[in-house]
Order: sequence, then C-alpha cells, then structure tokens
Amino acid sequence: MSVPVGLNIWSGLVGHTMPYLDKVVAPFDSIWYPDHVQYGAKNVAEGWSLFAYGLARYPDKIQGHQVLCNSFRNPAHLAKATATCQILSGGKVVLGIGAGWNEEEYNAYGWPFPKTSKRAGELAEAIQICRKMWTEGPVNFDGKHYQLKDAYCHPHPDPIPVMVGGMGEKFILRVVAEHADWWNYIYTDAASYQHKQSVLKEHCLAVGRNYDEIVQVVASHILVGETEADVKRLAEQPHVRATNTNGFAGTPDQVTEMLLEAVKLGAGRIHVAFADTPKLDSTQLFVERVLPNL
Repeated sequence: MSVPVGLNIWSGLVGHTMPYLDKVVAPFDSIWYPDHVQYGAKNVAEGWSLFAYGLARYPDKIQGHQVLCNSFRNPAHLAKATATCQILSGGKVVLGIGAGWNEEEYNAYGWPFPKTSKRAGELAEAIQICRKMWTEGPVNFDGKHYQLKDAYCHPHPDPIPVMVGGMGEKFILRVVAEHADWWNYIYTDAASYQHKQSVLKEHCLAVGRNYDEIVQVVASHILVGETEADVKRLAEQPHVRATNTNGFAGTPDQVTEMLLEAVKLGAGRIHVAFADTPKLDSTQLFVERVLPNL
C-alpha cells in the first residue's frame, strides 16, 4: 500500500527555501513549513510567509505547517487566514497546529508563556473556534481563554483537516483525542511510538473517540548516506544538523526499514526533513532509494 510522503522544511533555510524546493519537491505529495521566529541570533524564516508564498509557487501540493504555534496568533484571525488560503488554493490546505514549546521565542517577542496545561487549553479552544468559523456565522464563543462576539468568516471554505502536533501524554494527546483529524508525531523509534499510541488510545477511550479515525503522521528529521561510513562522515560536517532527538540517520535500507516499521504500526502519512539541506545529497538519495519503497 502506498503511503503519502511529504517534505518538511527547516526554518533556517530562509532564502534558500524555494530554490531547494524547486529542485526536489516534485516527487513529494505535500510541503510542511516551520513556525518559529528565533533561535538566538540564527537565521529563521517566519512560517506563515513561507506557507503563503509556497501555496502560490507549488499549486499542485498539499501544504501546511509542522506545526503552527497557537500562541503566536489570534485563533479567529488564524481561522480567517486559513479559510482564505484554502479557497485560493482550491482545497490544498491542512491546518497543522500545536501548543508551542520554545520559551525563548515567547520571552523575546513578548508573548506570555503559561504552563503546559494552559497552553493546551488554549489550543483546544482555538481548534473549536476555527471549526466554528469555517462552518457557522455569526460565531459567538465564550471560552476560558478566548471570546468572540458575532464573528463571521465568509465565505466558508471547503473542509480543512486539523493536524495537531505533539506527544505530551497528559495534555496534548488529550487534545489530539478530542479535536484532531490528524496527529503529527516526531518519530525516532518504534518502541517510543508504540508507547505514545497506547496513551492516545486511552485518551480516545476516555472521551469516546474512535482512535482509528485519527490519521497518524510520523515526522522525522533524517540523514541518509550510501554506507554507514558515509552517514558518519556526513554527520560530522558542520552544516549538518543533528538527528538524535527528532529523527534518525542511516543508509537507504536502514531508513526504509525504520519508516516501514512506522507504517506497520499505524502511520498513515510520512513527513521527512533532511539534516543536510540546502545541500541535496540526502534528499536525492532518499528520493532514489527510499521513496519507491514507501
């Protein structure tokens, strides 16, 4: 069975983003953008700007974010912007969203950084607001975190899938169980994935949700080399980002085995980013030697 494979983009590419995509994006079914504003003084591209530009440049691709930080935007305004992009793109948009995590960005840009439980509560309300804005009007919402009065989002868009990213067992996976169409999980190994799946199943049971109706997306930051020696050599290059906390490295056969194991465990989509971008070595090797097996 064929599994859709999307391409994730690193926020540090900035002006290299589209030249890189122009060369490699054709065989991928979708494009997924970051949503960060800073990592110290490093170069970082703003996520919605990349997304809007990409929708126009690659009109045949499904596109979204992995994942938007809910705290960065007013949810009603986000619903309106997403609806507009869905209409302009002819239905190519997925709303990828999460509760945020990088405290540095919050402090630097002046956003409050509440505890995880509050950020998860805000995320849950934001998703409810988006769904109401896309299907009703006027919308009135009196939540714990957000309030709307007579809000319109016309014209309503075609249905927009909501992908929730995260793995926090107490709060975020509860939001996935209650509100997500898709679940975006950072995949590093099978055992960890199975554990998070079991937690999600428990939340689904608690809220009366059918676990099997949630599309599971495994996302990995990977490095691919022809041989294990090549992988080791590449990983030592200064331009290559580490994969030990958000993905894995390996030969084409090893990477294929890792990803097929995730599919066997229930992944319905695969999203990949490459640790050596904007260089093309890993991407091209993946396209030639791994992608045909997925």
